[in-house]
Amino acid sequence: MRIQSLQKELSEKQPRDILKAIYTRMQDLAISFSGAEDVVLIDMACKLGLKPHVFTLDTGRLHPETYQYIQTVMDHYKIKITILSPDAKALQKLTYEKGLYSFYEDGHKECCSIRKVDPLKQHLANLSGWITGQRRDQSQATRDSLSVAEIDTTFSGKNAELLKFNPLCHWTSEEVWAYIRALEVPFNPLHNKGFISIGCEPCTRPTLPHQDPREGRWWWEAAESKECGLHSSLTQPS
Repeated sequence: MRIQSLQKELSEKQPRDILKAIYTRMQDLAISFSGAEDVVLIDMACKLGLKPHVFTLDTGRLHPETYQYIQTVMDHYKIKITILSPDAKALQKLTYEKGLYSFYEDGHKECCSIRKVDPLKQHLANLSGWITGQRRDQSQATRDSLSVAEIDTTFSGKNAELLKFNPLCHWTSEEVWAYIRALEVPFNPLHNKGFISIGCEPCTRPTLPHQDPREGRWWWEAAESKECGLHSSLTQPS
């Protein structure tokens, strides 16, 4: 499947039509759910009758509201969500050697690698493609060149090449929230407390209206470092 022709075909479509086109072309797909605004993709997929496979990462450090929200989404859409967890031995080694908050001292990459990247890598190895809720407006520093369809340069799939789809790529935050409110889609209650980008509890804080959404994540680090490794190809120079 040539990525250039796929990008051309999908780039002008709306998210619902992108999802329909993806599922028509491919099997072994999954939607990645972060416990935030990407619930829009689950809503669209379920209403289209696509019966999506959905997975999420339980790092062990999420907000209580996020855990409750994940269950709310499962109940609301009557779907099962695969919960991915970090390797217990690797996590125990990290916390034994460095404690629970080492990321404040030496950066978040090691912790995110164990809690997020490694479980995701293992899960994606069984898929041909995955669907994310990433958008260009989420970060000018790391997501401004995002495409609707990409070859994932970070992870490999069941046939080596892994396709990555970002149906909400060109949507703004305003469009996402207009959809959520108009269709009464359930959302994480942390959004009502000033949280825009929601991750692990120790590494996430509310932002002000004028701030870049990613400023609420790993605020002690440089802007170009504010990806956890799940989408690390976005931070690489061209």
